[in-house]
Amino acid sequence: MVPDFQIIKDKVLHTLAACIAPGFTYHNVQHTAEVLSNVERIAKEEGITDDRSLLLLKIAALYHDMGFLVINKGHEEVSCQMARHDLANGTFSKEELDTICSIIMATRVPQTPTNHLEQIICDADLDYLGRDDFEILSNKLMLEYLQQGIVTTEAEWMSVQLKFIESHHYFTKSSQRNRNPKKLKHLENLKAKKQEFTTNQ
Repeated sequence: MVPDFQIIKDKVLHTLAACIAPGFTYHNVQHTAEVLSNVERIAKEEGITDDRSLLLLKIAALYHDMGFLVINKGHEEVSCQMARHDLANGTFSKEELDTICSIIMATRVPQTPTNHLEQIICDADLDYLGRDDFEILSNKLMLEYLQQGIVTTEAEWMSVQLKFIESHHYFTKSSQRNRNPKKLKHLENLKAKKQEFTTNQ
């Protein structure tokens, strides 16, 4: 049985758009659609030509944050459960469902991908760290964290963000080439901003 990816995509994106809580200003349907686009681009740049592998990667991208509909901490496991439930119609083998779930689980922070497909989704998920729209998306994530009580002040957010970016690295050669230089510039800007923020307190 050949899966209809468009049907799967439409269902997942519709569910996210309709059901994700308003407080998810970053982890929402726009983010999922963007990660899907990112994995397609990075996979092409990384030379992934096997159609089935690409399909599994794209499905994992769609489901990787679905667990946020149910829970925040540990949402990746719930995302896997949702994928297994939705795709349990014989279209995918047990091994393929295991692969989809392994790719989803690779996005858990700290990221520890074990193969090329997992590396691609990790870089796709955090692609914005090395892009021009970094500040826009960073502010959306800060708002989400503030609303959920993960951080309580902008100063705390800045410290969390700095620590995260300092410890982050891209895994694929294409993301290292295309995103790392700008990510390092963002990091330097954040350090300067935090220093200024601290001085003015």
